[in-house]
Amino acid sequence: MASDPDLAPVDDTHAALGLTDDEYLRIGETLGRRPNHLELAMYSVMWSEHCSYKSSRIHLRRFPTEAPWVLVGPGEGAGVIDVGDGIAAALRIESHNHPSAIEPYQGAATGVGGILRDIFSVGARPIAVMDPLRFGPLDDARARWVAEGVVSGISGYGNSVGVPTVGGETVFDETYAGNPLVNVLCLGVMPTERLVLGRAEGVGNLAVLLGSTTGRDGIGGVSVLASAGFSDDEADADKRPSVQVGDPFEEKRLIEACLELLDRDLAVGVQDLGGAGITCATSETAAKGGAGMDVMVDEVPLRQPGMEPFEVMTSESQERMLAIVTPEQLDEVLAIAEKWEVRATVIGTVTGSGRLRVVDADGEVLADVPAKSLEEDAPLYDRPRSEPTDLAERRADRADALPAPSDPGADLLGMLADTSWVWTQYDHMLFLNTVMGPGADAAVLRLKHPTTGADTGRGLAMTTDGNHLWCAVDARQGSAMTMVESVMNLAVVGARPMAMVNCMNFGNPEHPEVMWQLSESVDGFSEALEAFDVPCIGGNVSLYNESRGRDIDPTPIIGVLGVVDDLSTVPPGPVLVDGSRLILVGATDPTLDGSLWASRAGHRGRGTLPTLDLASAAAAAGVVRELVINGLVQGAHDVAQGGVGLALAEMAVRSGVGFTAARIADHAELFGESAGRAVLCVAPDQVRTVLDALEAAGVPHARIGVAAGDRLVVKDLLDVSLADATAAWRDQLPAALGSGTTQG
Repeated sequence: MASDPDLAPVDDTHAALGLTDDEYLRIGETLGRRPNHLELAMYSVMWSEHCSYKSSRIHLRRFPTEAPWVLVGPGEGAGVIDVGDGIAAALRIESHNHPSAIEPYQGAATGVGGILRDIFSVGARPIAVMDPLRFGPLDDARARWVAEGVVSGISGYGNSVGVPTVGGETVFDETYAGNPLVNVLCLGVMPTERLVLGRAEGVGNLAVLLGSTTGRDGIGGVSVLASAGFSDDEADADKRPSVQVGDPFEEKRLIEACLELLDRDLAVGVQDLGGAGITCATSETAAKGGAGMDVMVDEVPLRQPGMEPFEVMTSESQERMLAIVTPEQLDEVLAIAEKWEVRATVIGTVTGSGRLRVVDADGEVLADVPAKSLEEDAPLYDRPRSEPTDLAERRADRADALPAPSDPGADLLGMLADTSWVWTQYDHMLFLNTVMGPGADAAVLRLKHPTTGADTGRGLAMTTDGNHLWCAVDARQGSAMTMVESVMNLAVVGARPMAMVNCMNFGNPEHPEVMWQLSESVDGFSEALEAFDVPCIGGNVSLYNESRGRDIDPTPIIGVLGVVDDLSTVPPGPVLVDGSRLILVGATDPTLDGSLWASRAGHRGRGTLPTLDLASAAAAAGVVRELVINGLVQGAHDVAQGGVGLALAEMAVRSGVGFTAARIADHAELFGESAGRAVLCVAPDQVRTVLDALEAAGVPHARIGVAAGDRLVVKDLLDVSLADATAAWRDQLPAALGSGTTQG
């Protein structure tokens, strides 16, 4: 505690707002006095885990973030890269885990709304969304309720606002019981000259609040919910007022109004009002512009009467943006807002003081703090981290020692799950840009010029990936393997990787093992990014993902954006063609540790992951990409969870063509999950050409079978009918979740 008694807390209000005693004293030292209640509320949201990354910033700095094509890296509303033809692509991923656990529909819907605003805050038009989702097991009623509400919220918002949801993942697992993960990624495009950053520059310029009114829904919102886990269902109900409520039609108008402002060069800077609301938008724009700002709290349009200043300043009500405009252009800005039926109100003035002041209608100063102290001076913790005390014992416990399955065919059928129950509720063809949508290894979109609409003949490809089973065994290598999977997902659609964003979903950062997992994950990703020459251009950290005192398995989710240099033909997709040959690309280390098969056998979080050679994986992805681009394969599918067995089965049920595979020795080779592999379906007359290309690249490969018939056959291991496999694949989710028409 500080020696100055005048700075010591007089009650526990700061603790109720999530601030520690030391943080309270630090605020007092910054101000030279005790903070008042409004100031304390503002610091509490800005110094929360969600807004300040105070437990993770020290680790995130290790990501490689630079490349010649990177226009905007981490720290802005979205990362931006130059994709050629005068076009910039903006990419962002966020989490809405805790709000979605409380109110699944609104939590997921507002997650979509928030990620869209991140994209158009830098000047880009959102053109696609992806949704990596994690829920508790399907046999848990609450998990099913959450899943139905989340999917309905994403579809209800995305379909209404007019942005297609083109892919993602849906995973059901016991580790997410009570704490689902709802991550959302968005891609946008813009002419490179329209790029704008959130800066409040120019003394005397005006802060204009655009969009919805401000209400009590979302007070504290993600900044509060993301800083605590869950204890029981009854306690969850108390958190519902912190969940924001979305309006996709207001969002659509807001998108068009903001993009027109930027097209006409009427905004100095634009900032989304996300976590921490007006406090965040005003302090961040002022701090980044090296300026100050006076906020007239009584000018903020309210949804509910009698709101206190601290409520107004910290509310996270949705569909709001802050634009910094010159007084001379205010009338034009207001006219554009009126045209799009968007509310526009001047709520502040840029000053040269470097301070964020909140004043009322009588001119009384209600809060006065250094703008930079709310963001740049937030605490930075190097929290204790330690590997598990039984790590050596865990790594010695190998899944390879488990008994061989009595019926590998039944095990394979149990792994098959078609997620179309989820994605058929989304409109994935909006804008008519979607070449490959949900169900493919990666989504592929036509790259059109955002101003003229002219087709460039090229494409953008996106994938989102994560594997908690790998990361529970080894967070470092599991993260690197996740990046390898993403790169191979892009390779099988002919795309080269250009940029990565991440959403680091971990448990309680006050647990040293969790911080060790996070640090290891950052290093694993960094090593893989360096190997593939891919920069990290942004991300999000979601901590305190725990329920009833149990941390989730480490679940870093990544989104990787790639470019297809020639989209004159559609990539083949994960299919089989009758009579074609099957070639496995990449090296196989026949171990089952970290695999889906081992998890279903009760072995998880233990063992040693398959050998990983990043250089070899890069070579394999490169040659696969070239084979796809040159039209030498009829089908291509990456090998990841479920191993070669599941990859082949998925190709079969999607095509209505069976296969016979002979060169798979045992269940470890069938279900093992070595990274950096793909299955290629090749016409007989192209086999020699493909093999020559693989040999020239020095990439391990093997001819493993033939696509034909109506059965799935692996010699000496399994023989199941295509009809049974298709039924297992098609029926699992609909049987558990219903028709797919639930409403939140």
